[in-house]
Amino acid sequence: MTTMIIGAGLVGSQIAHILVERGERPVLMDFSPQPDALAEIVDLSRTTLIEGDVLKPFTISQALLQHGVTSIVHTAANPLLTLGAQRDPWSAIQLNIVGTVNVLEAARVHGVKRVVVSSSNVLNHFLAGGEGKGNSADEEAYPRPTTFYSATKQTIESIGLNYARWCNVDFAAMRYGAVFGPWSGRGGGGPSNIVRGALEVALSGDEAAVPSNSMEWVYSKDAAMGTVLALDAKDLGSRVFNITMGCVVGPEEFAAALSASIPGAKMRRGTPAASAVSMPDMQCVSDLTRARTILGYSPRFGMTEAMRDMANWLRSRASAR
Repeated sequence: MTTMIIGAGLVGSQIAHILVERGERPVLMDFSPQPDALAEIVDLSRTTLIEGDVLKPFTISQALLQHGVTSIVHTAANPLLTLGAQRDPWSAIQLNIVGTVNVLEAARVHGVKRVVVSSSNVLNHFLAGGEGKGNSADEEAYPRPTTFYSATKQTIESIGLNYARWCNVDFAAMRYGAVFGPWSGRGGGGPSNIVRGALEVALSGDEAAVPSNSMEWVYSKDAAMGTVLALDAKDLGSRVFNITMGCVVGPEEFAAALSASIPGAKMRRGTPAASAVSMPDMQCVSDLTRARTILGYSPRFGMTEAMRDMANWLRSRASAR
């Protein structure tokens, strides 16, 4: 059995690490591989790293056939996620929707056992409408996404569910919270980079910015674990799963976690204006019941544990230079 991970970045690298540690040799496919950053997370000698473009369907098919791929994890997304999609909707639509369709179609044609796709819990928050209260005869029966990024994620979930219903593709979607974690390469969304930036600035002794918004987060190691659990599940039972810390983190909790990770850290309150669109003030907590019951998912990292782990990783990188 061989798993191909499409998108070898913040989450994909951690998925590869889990698979390698249990004796598998995953195929990592990326449009622009970053071997130096990957090597900090996973032993590349125990993986197969290839270049590939999800917007070129034959690239995907060739990789599936050449490496005997039996399952796919698709994590590739447009740069800067919500923020990037607001700036360049067309590119986000192409990569997120068309790219995912190309992956699902390749899986259908070549009989790949399971496809696990990165969705996002923006679908739990970036919503408006629904005045019809579920009445399918009403034009406003259901809430609709309010950003381009969330609209693309709703689309790929709907398409994936139909591939499962009609084409025998065993599809699952992971609704990650805002992901952050060890990663020195390019990629990540606005919120992800805010956490990394806050830790780096605090470690340098300067004043770190604490976001003014309340957010749902997930540490990259937990996002990876939830994804691998979906890969392994004998019977998914459901196909869309929330993968978060299971709590909303407000400014006070963020500051406390930063202080616990870096004692004496200097802080100020404020969300960078450029990232505001990707950091709404989240009030509800995504329900983890399905992920717990069906996948056995339970987050190992709260905000303090996650920041402490990442701060230690940043310190180890600095000492190794």
